[in-house]
Amino acid sequence: MTSSQILLGTSLIVALAVGSQLVASLLRVPAILLLLPAGFVAGTLTDVVNPEKLLGPAFSPLVSLAVAVILYDAGLGLDLRHLKGHTRKVVVRLIWLGALVTWVSAALLAVPVIGMSFSAAVMLGAILVVSGPTVVGPLLGFVRPTERLQRVLVWEGSLIDPIGGILGAFVFHGVLAGGQHGLASQLGKFSASAAVGLAGGAVGAALLWLLLRRLTLDEVLGTTVQLGAVVAVAGVCDAFRDDTGLIAAVVMGMALANLPGLDIPARRPFFETLVSLIIGLLFISISATVTPQSLRHVALLTLGLVAALVLVVRPLVALLSTARTDIPIRERWFIGWMAPRGIVAAATASTFSVSLVQAGIGGAQKILPATFVVIVATVMVYGLTALPVARRLGVRRSARSRPLLVGGDPWVVELGRALRSAGLDVLMWAGLDRQRRSITDAGLDLAPGELLAAASGAGAELEGITDVLLLTDEDDFNALAFMTLKETVEGPVHRLAPPTRSHGVVAPYTGSEALFGHGLNRPELAHRYADGARIVTHQVDGDIPAGHEVLFVVRPDGQLTAATETGEPTAGAGDTAILLTPSAGSPK
Repeated sequence: MTSSQILLGTSLIVALAVGSQLVASLLRVPAILLLLPAGFVAGTLTDVVNPEKLLGPAFSPLVSLAVAVILYDAGLGLDLRHLKGHTRKVVVRLIWLGALVTWVSAALLAVPVIGMSFSAAVMLGAILVVSGPTVVGPLLGFVRPTERLQRVLVWEGSLIDPIGGILGAFVFHGVLAGGQHGLASQLGKFSASAAVGLAGGAVGAALLWLLLRRLTLDEVLGTTVQLGAVVAVAGVCDAFRDDTGLIAAVVMGMALANLPGLDIPARRPFFETLVSLIIGLLFISISATVTPQSLRHVALLTLGLVAALVLVVRPLVALLSTARTDIPIRERWFIGWMAPRGIVAAATASTFSVSLVQAGIGGAQKILPATFVVIVATVMVYGLTALPVARRLGVRRSARSRPLLVGGDPWVVELGRALRSAGLDVLMWAGLDRQRRSITDAGLDLAPGELLAAASGAGAELEGITDVLLLTDEDDFNALAFMTLKETVEGPVHRLAPPTRSHGVVAPYTGSEALFGHGLNRPELAHRYADGARIVTHQVDGDIPAGHEVLFVVRPDGQLTAATETGEPTAGAGDTAILLTPSAGSPK
């Protein structure tokens, strides 16, 4: 290809990737619904978008390195300390039992349904084990299931991607070894591949642990070091033995997430941006390699496999995984109706299928188009039906607001009790032990773990939060927390106004709209409470009592509206107003 064609093709791939993700965000649908068709159509209509022609033999290694970065980032989110209690029991079953049942079922079905050899079918089954948070997350955000369902499905999606990547790499090497003569030779090559990946991951994790622990690295350099280490280790492992870099990347991520003495940030803006771009580029590129000719004899047959996976295999996995638990039957059925395939399935299919075709594995040329059909079909089925199914089963979260109150001063605890008495499900968080005790003594729910890690989704503790109220007595903490949480919480994030706009490290300069009326800043509110003012609920049937100030209004449908420095909400008949009473020294 000429340099002009390469530039045009690369530009189109980037534009299609980012444009599809942008449109999907505006439409509030999973980006994969637009990425796969966009890449397929572009690859069909023009040759310049085909990455195999743009990059030649470099395409497959680059896909492997890109997936390694994705799996490393996914591994960083797998802090096993957050997986505990009832959630652990169900999620662990979904991972090991679900992977086993799905793998075996898909492999056995692919032989007669699609017409693959057993070796190719085993590889396809391993590829289709994965689901992934990049697909499940947007669907759950749209459906808004109950908090327990959200936790289970988010954890399953986060864990199954790297575990599925490891399984795919193991099976790939096992299939290649199976084509050789001699059982000892087969087992030796399989064990060697596993050992290379595990050893590379261990060395990479140890190196990163030493660098991040011993050296004082800023955020930019620390992120650069991680990226360089992942690419280098994965590349060396792949060069030494094909496709062992995926194993190394997952091991590095999970090790760093669980090794002591490291403070890996809950949010990694650069990695999140990079992974988002990589996902878009991979979907466009991989789907552009799928031709109408390759789908012609596979598409309809694969739909039969999809029907079995959706209607039989996944419900069976859900019922087995939730057996003898207290999960209601309706929630069990919804778990059985949520298993879309995503980027790791597409990338591993693209990476492994080429080598298997070159090795002469029968039916290996069908792996990529079959995976493409499964991804498109499952995302469309679940994307179009998840909401009506959740409604029919009655497993959606209440539309009522669920505020998170950050702070543990006495007036904050009293505000939490007032909001709860108004019918809201209130969650609180505080950093000091005495404040946490006062929250639990008041009968209010206390959020576990670290605030920013939990609220950013690292441990899936705070799904369902609709509003965050930053009410601590540290103005700069409120401001910093606001700047972090506003990027991760879907609903509004409010903070108390600092005492003045003329000083402070960051508090006056975040550009946020502060809570409550003019002059009712943090020290003023604390002063009035100390003078005898109290926070009460008031069923509105007329005017607000004289001398009382409106802090919040809870509508009859449970929606919470806050008073801010730009104005207070209008309370009408049927609303519940949260009021600040006059202090003892105030004029009557």
